[in-house]
Amino acid sequence: MSREGVFDGAWWPRSKHLAVELPDLITALGAHFGRIIRVGLDTTAWDGVPRSIVVNNLMIRINWFTGSNATISVTRGFQDHFLLLVVPPGTDPATAASAMAGAATTGNHTPAAELLLAC
Repeated sequence: MSREGVFDGAWWPRSKHLAVELPDLITALGAHFGRIIRVGLDTTAWDGVPRSIVVNNLMIRINWFTGSNATISVTRGFQDHFLLLVVPPGTDPATAASAMAGAATTGNHTPAAELLLAC
């Protein structure tokens, strides 16, 4: 994760089933960065978005917003937020790799739409 620029990294879920995909993301981020307490996402990009999900015996709150289906906000603390580019499931591996590398580049200020142009 770069922590400098528009995005702090990227996520390429395998499906639009949030309840299936989100636990692995929370587990991976939690192992490297500490406890995740909340995620924010655009509900139109996912199938069946709950208000919360339990991961590793911890409840993670899910905030809903609209207008940015290519991002997910991850909160570790009250003022510690990460913004991840979401590469759509089914994206060609080369295209996904390019978008994720661009999002993770330190100082990158390319909008999600441009990073995902070929998706």
